[in-house]
Amino acid sequence: MTAYRFVHAADVHLDSPLRSLALRDPRLAEFVGDASRKVLSRIVDLCLDEQVNALLIAGDLYDGEQTSMKTARFLAEQFLRLHSAGIEVFIIRGNHDALSKITKELVLPGNVHLFGGRAEFVEIPRDRGERPIAVHGLSFAKPHAPENLLSKYRPPVAGAVNIGLMHTSLDGSPPHDVYAPCSAAELLSSGFRYWALGHIHKRSTIEGPCTVVMPGIPQGRDVGEHGPKSVTLASVLDDGSIQIEERIVSLAQFERVSVDASGAASWPDLAARIDRALVEAAGRSASDHTVARLALSGTTPMAWTFRRDADLLRTEAETRAEAIGNIWIEKIDTACRRSVVDDAESADPVEALRRTMSDEIVGSEAFRAEAGVIVNDLLAQLPPECRRSLAPDETGLDLLVGRLASEGSEEVLARLAVGSAQEVR
Repeated sequence: MTAYRFVHAADVHLDSPLRSLALRDPRLAEFVGDASRKVLSRIVDLCLDEQVNALLIAGDLYDGEQTSMKTARFLAEQFLRLHSAGIEVFIIRGNHDALSKITKELVLPGNVHLFGGRAEFVEIPRDRGERPIAVHGLSFAKPHAPENLLSKYRPPVAGAVNIGLMHTSLDGSPPHDVYAPCSAAELLSSGFRYWALGHIHKRSTIEGPCTVVMPGIPQGRDVGEHGPKSVTLASVLDDGSIQIEERIVSLAQFERVSVDASGAASWPDLAARIDRALVEAAGRSASDHTVARLALSGTTPMAWTFRRDADLLRTEAETRAEAIGNIWIEKIDTACRRSVVDDAESADPVEALRRTMSDEIVGSEAFRAEAGVIVNDLLAQLPPECRRSLAPDETGLDLLVGRLASEGSEEVLARLAVGSAQEVR
């Protein structure tokens, strides 16, 4: 018997704007922004190479209020490639799709089935002796779905292998919005054989009476979505069970790259350490490109110099990255501490100010309270998902205030420090 095979993807977020990344590096933002299209092309390539029967997209194909018809044309071209190969496409709308004008305006090829706001299923006939396949789906017309949608799905079709598409936050996964919440236990006991989920950008799988897969985002957009990203290739076996394989499709993967600057006493010394760390990160990458957030740490007499001359530090890192190839610098976090070399330096007025700020100011209740008010005012200007990511609760807010206060004081001290960058080199 011939296995029924499909690729399950979700959360493509075509043409995501990447505003915060664009502020730091417009070239990198353009590269990562284009990557979402290239990754969709890769997903279609995978379908064609594996000669699957169907592509399942479990929501958030688009990214919010899309107005560009270039996105629509690109999408139609990709679906036509599948149509030419006789591959069906099943799509549900996610919370971001509900905002997109393209969702309503795009004319889809005949091989594409977009599920509507009422639960339905498509039964796929098979050859004699093979189990029929029933693909179930339900889209939500609005960007918010606070209630459990599982009860709205049609019952499993008797004698068929039932596959469900659902866009859901499951039991919750910060910083994702709550969307059509339900428990894994409910899905496992639903009578379906496979649940093709979307919404949470981190991959997860649950296997039991049925197989439940959240494939995650196929192309990360920031360091919070780090690591290689993938889709799922699934095969329905003769007994109706499901065999799954993870297939990496990301063009670029974000990675946090640690650089130990302990004892570094010169720019060439630090540059060599950055070079080694980037080479190792590129070697570990499972994607074509790596987007690195460097994290410098350790105790060094150059700590204030590294912090003060941040532009020079970034240029040094970018030069190393370009020489290695296929690796980008997204950001550099400097958390180095300054080592006190001798008694004369410990008497330096800037060093004395550092001790005062650390011992008497930053940790005081009055300072923390005032800083907390300022941070809260800034957080109030951010979108809800950003606020939850930075400070999910009171403990998180307190930690954020402490971190910002520490980093801010180090920044001030670095700029007050005696001696230019040329002198300390």
